[in-house]
Amino acid sequence: MLWRVPALLGIVMAAWWFGVRPVLQERGWVTVDTRFALCGEREAGAGGCVIDGDTVILFEGEESRRIRLTGFDAPERDGACERERVLAERARSALHEWLGAGAFEWNGGDDPPRDRFGRELRRVRRVSEEGTEYLGDAMVARGLAVRGGRDAADADWCE
Repeated sequence: MLWRVPALLGIVMAAWWFGVRPVLQERGWVTVDTRFALCGEREAGAGGCVIDGDTVILFEGEESRRIRLTGFDAPERDGACERERVLAERARSALHEWLGAGAFEWNGGDDPPRDRFGRELRRVRRVSEEGTEYLGDAMVARGLAVRGGRDAADADWCE
């Protein structure tokens, strides 16, 4: 008789793991259909701009929101060496191009987490009939980012 309790508990845990958990993880994704310019360059109709390879600004009237795109770390435009600065400009252009390819989604819903600088933290993906492409994977595949977050341990762009 006692074997039924662990068996029932195992069934409930499996149902949670394979049924409920994936649904909860998918919540909070918001479709974004905003045109992004490169910050510092005027572009008619742009609702935001790309600061660097992993940060954007959204314009909302007189206000703006800074958003740090997560899951990858791109080189810095004011980097430690010329190689990092060149790669940073390429990463910025690649992000601008990726965002410009059409609507995408980012997570966090209406109340995303924030970093110590107050920036929203959001993971970005594009879902199509071919599958799901995560922005971080695309940037890493092009050699313009490393996996992980800001200050990733293996992000030595000057080698």
